[in-house]
Amino acid sequence: MAQDNSAKARALVNSAIQMTDSKEAVKLLWQATDLDPTLEDPYVYLGVYYNSRSDFDGMIKVYQKLIKYRPNEVSAYLNIGEAYMSFSPPRTQEALGYYKKAYALDPKNSWTALRIGQILAQQGNRDESVKYLKQALADTRNPSASSEAEKMLRQMGML
Repeated sequence: MAQDNSAKARALVNSAIQMTDSKEAVKLLWQATDLDPTLEDPYVYLGVYYNSRSDFDGMIKVYQKLIKYRPNEVSAYLNIGEAYMSFSPPRTQEALGYYKKAYALDPKNSWTALRIGQILAQQGNRDESVKYLKQALADTRNPSASSEAEKMLRQMGML
């Protein structure tokens, strides 16, 4: 039965990504998350859809549902953090909580370390911030996180 639902969910995702009517496609993608809540693809497409429309509440809803069924999905926590940071003004306290959950699951993730470091710096927690920013700086496998960390550390007078 579960395998059956998974196949149906994949078929819905495949149909949705072929559609030109985004409202219908979104409906199919949500149906896919109901059929197989552990299948990541519909969440990714829904996240892209809501993000492209600056519907950050919608984006948060998508990834909170994914976390419910896949609680170790680091990218879901990161995406929720990014959504909270996209509000105007950014909702840094909420974002920080999700970034910290992502970091707890994957402490080597330099993007998460960067984001935590940036928020802590904004909050005036300099020492803690520098620790995370230096971790992001040291990760040569992620040059964009590393260069952002370097820029921030220079602004703080730590490099």
